[in-house]
Amino acid sequence: MPGPQLEHSLNLAWLLVCAFLVMFMQLGFAMVETGFARSKNAVHTMAMNLVIYPIGVIGFWLLGYGFAMGGLEGWGPLGLGTSAHAELGFHVGSRFFGLLGASKFALVSVPHDPANLAMFLFSVVFMDTAATIPTGALAERWKFSAFVVYGVFMSAFLYPVFSNWVWGGGWLAAVGVNFGLGHGEVDFAGSSVVHMTGGIAALAGTLVIGPRIGKFRKDGTVALIPGHNLPMAIMGTFILAFGWFGFNAGSTLAAVEPRIAEIAVNTAIASSAGALTSLFYVWQRHRRPDVAMACNGLLGSLVAITASCAFVAPAAAALIGVVAGLLVPSSVELLEQRMRIDDPVGAITVHGVCGAWGTLAVGLFADGSFGEGWNGVEGPVRGLLFGDPGQLAAQGIGVLANAVLVFGASMVFFRVVERLLGNRVDAEVEMAGLDGMEMGSDAYPRD
Repeated sequence: MPGPQLEHSLNLAWLLVCAFLVMFMQLGFAMVETGFARSKNAVHTMAMNLVIYPIGVIGFWLLGYGFAMGGLEGWGPLGLGTSAHAELGFHVGSRFFGLLGASKFALVSVPHDPANLAMFLFSVVFMDTAATIPTGALAERWKFSAFVVYGVFMSAFLYPVFSNWVWGGGWLAAVGVNFGLGHGEVDFAGSSVVHMTGGIAALAGTLVIGPRIGKFRKDGTVALIPGHNLPMAIMGTFILAFGWFGFNAGSTLAAVEPRIAEIAVNTAIASSAGALTSLFYVWQRHRRPDVAMACNGLLGSLVAITASCAFVAPAAAALIGVVAGLLVPSSVELLEQRMRIDDPVGAITVHGVCGAWGTLAVGLFADGSFGEGWNGVEGPVRGLLFGDPGQLAAQGIGVLANAVLVFGASMVFFRVVERLLGNRVDAEVEMAGLDGMEMGSDAYPRD
């Protein structure tokens, strides 16, 4: 077998194995969210995490992959391929602003192309990660039929659009070439594309649907509604931390890329630093360790390092994790106490807030050791602290674009569903529990 063909085959195998790891993260999300929910809603929460996977795969197969990646001919580590590709957008002078892919729908034009098939699988499990985030924030009151409609919206349209802007040759990737702002938005494995998208969609959903009954009392106090199975949530956190190595290191698209070692180390260091920071922060403030907050600190730090894991040194990864570990408890408190937003699992903070921080961190800490020619710009990726303030500007534009697109589109979606179908179960269903009333089965039936 010729050298390049062997290398491409090895990279394909690597990408598929990493995709399998990311798919396994779906179980981690299911366990975290269900553990933080009450026992009367356990089946419903698990069911959302199960069903979002097949809905996501079909929606992304039919439309989403084409919108996200239809503008790309191929990927160097996997072989460029010969498939037709098209990107919708507009020109301003010599500058092109890509908005949406326009080929590869339902994989009809690439039914036997290994590179596109592998990228489809890798991309669809990333999309499902974004799609499952609101299932935690809206747990214990989301009508299952409305959730199903949301799954189609996220997988077929919302996630693919922003993914195209950053990873599919769209306009955010091109602000470096078009305007000289660093290398355009750089998001190695999805702090903004995956996690901020899911977190901002969750925020819009909670604002439309409202808090759980009894969460915010008339006297102004906030009720503590504990989950029913913290050990389950802890096990889910470990599964997510394990799968995240596939998430980050797999984004090299290449097993032959030596950077995978540093990416994996940065992932482990950042998550550990964040978990300890959240743990000790809450311990110092409330005189007791909060293991649930440590779980979210670990996850928030994983979200934060995801954009920069290939571009920073281990010391910077630790600092990124520490900042995320401080953001988690402080923003959870802000959302609950000041903004009166009810998020049972902390998804808005972990994915939305930490996703934004992680995206900006690239523009601060990228040290010029990696990313030569990224997004068609000469030289490696450097942040503000290493001589390129334009990169921080590009990252800020990416964060702003995500907030505007995802929040605006999600608010419109949830309000339309509210009028046509209703987003929330009836009060009596919520009080009795969604398992029996919505799903027809209980997680823990009594004799």
